Amino acid sequence: MPAVTRKAVCAAALAGVTVLAVGPTARADIVPGGQGTGSETQVGGGRKDETVSATAGAVVFDRSRNGSGQSAGPVTAASNWTPPACYYAPKYTPEQLQKYLEPIWEAGSTGHEWDARQRAKYNADDEEKAFNKDRTGEGYWWDSYVTPGREGDPGALDCTRDTFWVDTGDDPPADIPQAITPEMLARIAYAEIRVPTTEVNLAPDNATKVNLPTWAWLDAATFKPVSVTARVPLLAVEATTTAEPVSVRIDPGTADAETYPASGVCEIADGRIGEPYAKGRAEETPPCGVKYLRSSGDGAYQLKATVTWRIHWTGTGVAGEQLLPPGEFGGDQAVTVQEIQAVNR
Repeated sequence: MPAVTRKAVCAAALAGVTVLAVGPTARADIVPGGQGTGSETQVGGGRKDETVSATAGAVVFDRSRNGSGQSAGPVTAASNWTPPACYYAPKYTPEQLQKYLEPIWEAGSTGHEWDARQRAKYNADDEEKAFNKDRTGEGYWWDSYVTPGREGDPGALDCTRDTFWVDTGDDPPADIPQAITPEMLARIAYAEIRVPTTEVNLAPDNATKVNLPTWAWLDAATFKPVSVTARVPLLAVEATTTAEPVSVRIDPGTADAETYPASGVCEIADGRIGEPYAKGRAEETPPCGVKYLRSSGDGAYQLKATVTWRIHWTGTGVAGEQLLPPGEFGGDQAVTVQEIQAVNR
């Protein structure tokens, strides 16, 4: 996948005091270290339904088209794939890095030999050129960030490279797989996707009967595509990750049942999943549904409906739509199954 190309980043407004992050009411001051601490980008404002998180470091998010509500939750990749737990991005101006490191050296807590090597690395003894101060406005010192929500992930410890300099318009070093790129942003945005839980419409809806087909369907309007945009304002790069529902898998909650179709997977067709039940069709085979072969007794079966979401992204300097592993998210609902009562004459 493409890296942050020279063409893509040259548009960044790095010389001023303020960079527009996500619109006229949201801004990110060019202080990658956040008040000189090196911990976060200071971000304020934001449109309605949009969250711009200071804890996201160099990355800000537009969640205005994301799923919402108490029932919404994160998709889980159908494979063992997971979003990145850490990444590298711009973090310090020369002045900020100096302000961050010199107190550490003065405290002597890291050892004289290590401090000496660090001073040499950053040319700290030359007041004019220390920390690349003679190149202020020409680039940034990059350092690691932890992806929001992945703080406890062992992978969050994988970004151990020392702070490094990247000139404005240059790609980050090719040997750093975690360096921020449009694809990396797309993967980070994947972790922010939220989709609604799945509760299918059933007919009969209160209680079904043994050996009677139960129709199942979903209101496709409820399962519209959702998306999250992640961007690095300092580099003028972004990626939008989108999730679209493609199918629902029905698990009856018992082995004593048959699903329609036999695979239990109902594909989206004509903008809907399954088909609403209509009066007079009780004996027909539904395009999506289940037939229970045994009563649930005094309890109920826990039917689980899991929606599979197709995940794709677009980004700065990237031609066309790119795919990421599909995601899944489901929910349980109780289904009472009764015996058919026979009348003896």
